[in-house]
Amino acid sequence: MLFIIFMPYIAAPLYFLIGIRKRDNKHAKELVQFPNIKEYEHYHINHTEHALANILMKNGIPPASSANSFELITSDTDAYEAMMKEIGKATKSIEIATYVFTFDAMTTSIVDALTQKAKEGVKVRLMLDTVGSFGVYINQRGFKALRSAGGEVAFFVPMLKYPMQSYINLRNHRKIYLFDQTTLLSGGMNLSNEYMGPDDGSKRWYDLLYRLQGPAVQHFRSIFRNDWEYATGETIEPNTPTVKEFEGESLVQVVPSGPDIAKDALYEALLNAIYSAKERIWIVTPYFVPDENITQALIIAQHKGVDVKLITPKHSDHLFTDIVRSPYMRDLYNNGIDVVLFEGEMLHAKAILVDTLGGMVGSLNLDNRSLFLNYEVVTFVYSPTFIEALEGWMNTLMETSVRGLEPPSKTREAFENIMKVFAPMV
Repeated sequence: MLFIIFMPYIAAPLYFLIGIRKRDNKHAKELVQFPNIKEYEHYHINHTEHALANILMKNGIPPASSANSFELITSDTDAYEAMMKEIGKATKSIEIATYVFTFDAMTTSIVDALTQKAKEGVKVRLMLDTVGSFGVYINQRGFKALRSAGGEVAFFVPMLKYPMQSYINLRNHRKIYLFDQTTLLSGGMNLSNEYMGPDDGSKRWYDLLYRLQGPAVQHFRSIFRNDWEYATGETIEPNTPTVKEFEGESLVQVVPSGPDIAKDALYEALLNAIYSAKERIWIVTPYFVPDENITQALIIAQHKGVDVKLITPKHSDHLFTDIVRSPYMRDLYNNGIDVVLFEGEMLHAKAILVDTLGGMVGSLNLDNRSLFLNYEVVTFVYSPTFIEALEGWMNTLMETSVRGLEPPSKTREAFENIMKVFAPMV
């Protein structure tokens, strides 16, 4: 508001360029709709013993579904091999959405594989966020062969085409890798050699990917379809699942968030999970700039005797974010919360473990941008095997970490408090 008052000729255009969350106008993205697939109705669990699942349903999120197969992938090379394997197996469609895409040796191999599939008649759609993939948005020559083969490449809110309608502050941070509408890969990994690739000696970030098969996959397809139609203006075919019966053991609930979801269901569910936890709340996030409600909820949980752990990189890839996050982390540490600083390569994974009830993995960072601005998607999994796998992975992170925070100098503390003004934009 001060910016608009004192510099209106600059601030007013920026306001319309950037936009605000959940703003209603003719250019706004339609809300995600989840069509009812009759063959899958008997897999939907309309009331569960998991309070998280129930509160999400009351906020308009589809119910959890049973009989899903869920596999957590924690290795960068395994993630790459899984991606290439699923591309190779696809016979009908490949639909990919990611935030970051950079041209390098790894992504060249993926684009080559997608091009070959397009030549074979497989429907290939690749959607990239304009801001996160700005370099390839400016120079798209690397997609020439793919497009010539019939593959489609689109950019979410192309800002140069409609600059005053782009809402470039509302970014599509979702990662959806969908094959034949039957198998999904998702998590925190974008498409570049920083995240995944062959075992060639590259130093890569620590991140998570997961493979999902089962009725829950259709919810991801609905999200992708909504995003694609908004980005391109093209209406694509409705969900056409080919597998009718499933034998997986995981109870899974798909939860999108962002301006295309009517309520802040995910945010409310996270707050509820923290307040309801009886044993533990373990959080892995690369960027920790929460709002006051989450900070207070974590402190109250610690005071109740809940084991609260925050596992985050000692130094992230954004110095500005590291400065802004410090007061929040210090507040937790001073209240007895276990602040664990990972000392390996950049930790980019996002995951939360709640008691022994279940956990969350996906694209959501624990910062204001992810919580309130970005288009995100996460998966809640309520199964003992997943909880065991996620807990084991978190324990391996803590083996390469240090605990606690050193007290800041007076100068740094003053600077950090000034930078907190910018926390809502991080």
